Amino acid sequence: MPVTVAPPMAKRVTQWDEFSGRFEAVASVEVRARVSGFIDKLHFRDGQLVNVGDLLFSIDKRPYEIALESAQAEVARNKAQVELAELQVERGASLIKSRTITDAEYDQRKANLNVARAQLKAAEAAVRGAELNLDWTDVRAPLAGRISDRKVDAGNLIQGGQQGATMLATIVTLDPIRFVFDVSESDYLRYTRLYLSGAMASSRDSLSPVRIRLADEAEWTRPGKVDFVDNSLSPRSGTMRTRAVVENKDQLLTPGVFGRVQLFGGEYDALLVPDSAIVSDQARKIVFTVGENNVVQAKPVTLGPLIDGLRVVRDGLLPTDNVVLDGLANPMVRPGAKVVPQKGQIKTADAKAG
Repeated sequence: MPVTVAPPMAKRVTQWDEFSGRFEAVASVEVRARVSGFIDKLHFRDGQLVNVGDLLFSIDKRPYEIALESAQAEVARNKAQVELAELQVERGASLIKSRTITDAEYDQRKANLNVARAQLKAAEAAVRGAELNLDWTDVRAPLAGRISDRKVDAGNLIQGGQQGATMLATIVTLDPIRFVFDVSESDYLRYTRLYLSGAMASSRDSLSPVRIRLADEAEWTRPGKVDFVDNSLSPRSGTMRTRAVVENKDQLLTPGVFGRVQLFGGEYDALLVPDSAIVSDQARKIVFTVGENNVVQAKPVTLGPLIDGLRVVRDGLLPTDNVVLDGLANPMVRPGAKVVPQKGQIKTADAKAG
C-alpha cells in the first residue's frame, strides 16, 4: 500500500487563545436635571450622536429668573447698608476724638459695618447660586456618545437635585469601546507561569495585544490592547474577568454586541501536522508514522491550536518522525502493516494558496 509521508513541520509559532465576550461602553452616564421644574423643550432626536455640551433639555426658566432678580435686589440692598455703615464709622472716628460719642458706641458702629459686609457677601453668594440654578435649567450632554430615547416628554414636571432626580436619558461612549471577556483558571495559571519565567509580559503591567472578530466575520481584523485584569477569580465560574480597549472609528461596534477575541499566549517552537493526518481512537488522538522496515506505528499525541491551517502537536511526535499524510481511510493502513512510503511535504495554508 503506497502512502505519502513527511516529517512534521518545525516552526516557531505565536499562540493566540480564543475567548468569547461582549462589548461595553468605556463610559456611561444617566442624564438627570440638577433643578426641578417643567420640561419646556427637547433638543435631540432619540438615538442620535451627541457631543459634550450639546443642549438636550430646557426646563422652564421663569421661576429661576425671578429668583435671580430677587437675589440681585438683595445684593443692592446690602450694598446700601454697607455704604451707610461705612459713613457712620467715618463720622464716629471724628466724634470719638471730641468725646461726643462713647467708645462703646463707636465699637458698635464698626461691628455694624462688619455685619453689613458679611451680609453683602452672603447676598452675592446667593446671586451666584441663583445664576447656577438658572444655568442648570439647560440640561447639556456631559460626554460625547450616543444618547438613548427620551424618558420624559415636554410638559412633564421633573424632580432635580442630588437625590431622587428624574432620569431623562442615558448616554454611552462609542469610540473607543471596551471588550470584556472571561479567561479560564487554567489559562490564567499558564499566563502567570509564563510571566514568572520571563517568557511573557504581564497584561497588568503592559498592554497585551488582542484580535477580535464579530459573529459575522471570518478574519481577526479588529486589534486591541488589554487594559485591565481583575484582582480575583470568580468563585462561581472560576474565571478571571479581563478587558480590552478597541478603536471604533466606524462606530459599528455598540455595547452588548457579541464577539470572539484572540489573546496573545506567547511564542514557542512547535511541530505542526495537517488535521487530515490525525485520527481518533476513543478518547485519544493518534498520528500514524512509518518506522523501521516501513511498518506503520500509532503514536498518541497531545494537540494544540490550529495555526496557518496546521495543527500544533504539543507532545507525542519527534521532528524525525515520518507522518502518514494520506491513505488513512484505507483499512490496510493500520499499526503493524507494511507500506510503501512516498516522500511528501507539509505546507501551511498560505503556501498551498500560493
